[in-house]
Amino acid sequence: MKHKYLSFLILLTLILSATFVFAQSPITGIIKRADGAPVPRATVKIRGTNISVSADDKGAFSINSKQEAPFYLQVSSVGYKPQDFQVLKLQNTPLELTLVEDALLDQIVVTSRRRSEVLQDVPIAITVIGGQAAENAGAFNVNRLKELVPSVQLYASNARNTTLNIRGLGSTFGLTNDGIDPGVGFYVDGVYQARPAATSTDFLDIEQIEILRGPQGTLFGKNTTAGAFNITTTKPTQVPTAKAELSFGNYNFIQAKTSISGGLAKNLAAKLAISGTQRDGTIYNTREERKYSGQNNIGIKSQYYYTPSSKLQILLSGDVSIQHPAGYPLVIAGVTTTERSAYRQYAKIVSDLGYKQPVIDPFSRTINTNTPWKQNQSIGGASLNVDYKIGNGTLTSTSVWRFWNWDPTNDRDFSELSALTKSQGNSRHDQYSQEIRYAGNLTEKLSGVIGVFVLGQNLKGLNQTEEVGKDQWRFVQTAATGSQALYSTPGLLDGFGIKTNSTIKSLSAAVFAQVDWEFLNHLHILPGLRYTYDKKDVDYNRATYGGLQTSDAALLALKAAVYANQQFNISTDNNNLSGNITLSYRPTDKINAYGTFSTAYKPVGVNVGGLPTTSNGQADLSLAIVKPEYVEHYELGLKTKPVKGLIVNVTGFNTDIKDYQTNVQSPQLGVNRGYLANAEKVKVRGLEVDGSLQLERFLTVNAAVAYLDGKYVKFTNAPLPLEETGHTELINGVSTQVAFKDASGGRLPGISKWNVSGGAEFSTPGNLATKIGRYFIAADASYRSGYSSNPTPSKVLNVDGYSLLNARAGFKSEKISIFVWSRNIANKNYYEQLQAAAGNSGLYAGVLGDPRTYGTTLRYSF
Repeated sequence: MKHKYLSFLILLTLILSATFVFAQSPITGIIKRADGAPVPRATVKIRGTNISVSADDKGAFSINSKQEAPFYLQVSSVGYKPQDFQVLKLQNTPLELTLVEDALLDQIVVTSRRRSEVLQDVPIAITVIGGQAAENAGAFNVNRLKELVPSVQLYASNARNTTLNIRGLGSTFGLTNDGIDPGVGFYVDGVYQARPAATSTDFLDIEQIEILRGPQGTLFGKNTTAGAFNITTTKPTQVPTAKAELSFGNYNFIQAKTSISGGLAKNLAAKLAISGTQRDGTIYNTREERKYSGQNNIGIKSQYYYTPSSKLQILLSGDVSIQHPAGYPLVIAGVTTTERSAYRQYAKIVSDLGYKQPVIDPFSRTINTNTPWKQNQSIGGASLNVDYKIGNGTLTSTSVWRFWNWDPTNDRDFSELSALTKSQGNSRHDQYSQEIRYAGNLTEKLSGVIGVFVLGQNLKGLNQTEEVGKDQWRFVQTAATGSQALYSTPGLLDGFGIKTNSTIKSLSAAVFAQVDWEFLNHLHILPGLRYTYDKKDVDYNRATYGGLQTSDAALLALKAAVYANQQFNISTDNNNLSGNITLSYRPTDKINAYGTFSTAYKPVGVNVGGLPTTSNGQADLSLAIVKPEYVEHYELGLKTKPVKGLIVNVTGFNTDIKDYQTNVQSPQLGVNRGYLANAEKVKVRGLEVDGSLQLERFLTVNAAVAYLDGKYVKFTNAPLPLEETGHTELINGVSTQVAFKDASGGRLPGISKWNVSGGAEFSTPGNLATKIGRYFIAADASYRSGYSSNPTPSKVLNVDGYSLLNARAGFKSEKISIFVWSRNIANKNYYEQLQAAAGNSGLYAGVLGDPRTYGTTLRYSF
């Protein structure tokens, strides 16, 4: 018995000793780049443990695993993509582990064609911005990307009134009308987001932003006549990871971001990302003694990623963003003389009201409005994405529900007068969509995508309010004689307004397909087709309230001339077959020359902002429906990689649009938000050149220039510009006031002829305390030449060109980054938009660009 016990002890000792020796056996290796050069000071960690070491200056490392194989080595270094390497068995020979550089510009992979491809191989004009690069440049939402991509235009007086255009096309310029679809598709993780307000939300753990220029209706579910934003976020990982970011700046700017990811069970990973932004306002209301144009945002996104096999991937996502900013007021930018009588000029009106017109100094950033400004919104939803590999492709199903709530208050006379005192366009939007598509390589020479897409939307206007005050009588009074003199009747228009309840129910269904066939060596043909059906049902009901309660017919007629009841129901539908064909020649991996012809279409529109009235005071129902846009687009492109690290791309294009949907600002208060109309023909043409240069890891330079020429080829029934309001012409020998003019040949709004951007980053290796990383200094600059800020070219509503300079400097390592930054370093005063005040009395207001901002950002990953 003693011998058995002794034998057992000896055996146990041998096993433990062997295990100890095994555990102490070091693993050695070399960390290299793709070209074989060593990666110094990389971090090597045993996955699932706290055991880690740093490689030496020659990339060599030695680490004790303290566990049996198989296991994973996690290798990471700043400037490279973190990678896991599986160790199946211990070996005496050193391992050779290769890291891929994170910023190799000529190896950027995109998913724009619904499969992973190298950017330079795709025959589409695409700009790609990495999520980290966007954050480093201070672009924490889409609005700030316009400084990085010359062909993108984004103008917003608030989240609802957002115009997102590419190459000057996409949405109507100015106040938003819910009755038309955007022409720029906005996608996050494959989910189409229908409301332009989505562009105002903070980015949440963004991996990459792809901006596609030109029609893309054969690749994406929703029709896109001008381009698309394809945004991807980082997916949950089984390996526990977390990161946090904190920024402080002037105007009491505070921004905090965090995300945490890890495995919940076998094959099930989850991620939670949270972002919060707060900043004091930059515009001071002297009457209320408070600041406006601040930020107060919070966003949350959760994801669950289930991968039961190598063929099946299921991603369940949910997100919500809540914004309660301190309003986004416009400042009075100027007063111009109109062609109305002297009695109806702004200066005379306010003088008769006993109001002294203030000194106009918009860049003092002060206002004195008497109605609080508010733009509260919540936006979010849920989606289920299922990818299943079949053959050499992937079958994808994307099911989506999203919502948007909008709760604003605006002072639309822009002053302390009680004229147009309240404008509240409360809205609720729900969208449901389903997309099913198959994408992949069908044969060695043939690849493509085919899909179906259905989108239903329900957009409700909830007691949307327009209200005037005690001073409005003088703005609408045309003379001090006759029945017009009765407008001065005490209390006639005090608190007089309209409440609108409307519903737009829309359905869009489409089948789309595109293939890429290499029919000759290096020569590809890419045909695509799309069939779309759209239907819109509108229920519009507007009722007046308030003002002087009277039975006097003359007074009632005066009130009705300001606001009147309107009610109508319309239903409209249409269908379209469009497509494209591209020819691409790729003789080497350094050249991709292509030419594209495509047709596209934007669906029928409806007016739900109030309709102009006819001579008998009734709503002009002929303007209730807006005809679809039809697009013909030609494009030639050349993508090149002349030498290692250098990319130069050139694109020329011409876009013709028939029945261009545009916004019309009417002098009638009852259509204060404007209404939609069609311009017969529009042309936009341009040339884009962009390039990037990467010298090892020390210097990265990028630059882009875009020349855009957009004009109305034919627009015979354009609205009068502000300064021509009241214009009269001889018609049949009688001097008659007209409301429209021929704007053919005039420039389109929102398009700068010259758009330039560029940036550079220089970095060098260094240490911060015990952290090994790189010190860097970077800057980016942008320039936009002047542009029209009115649907019809105007002499006064033009934004002057401006330049902006941003910079940052600091230290970045694998786990920690700290840097200082500044935006608009020169503190340039500039407008983003100008617009006429309601009623067209000569007053106009502007949306100011941000002043100089600066701060510090700290990031930590663990």
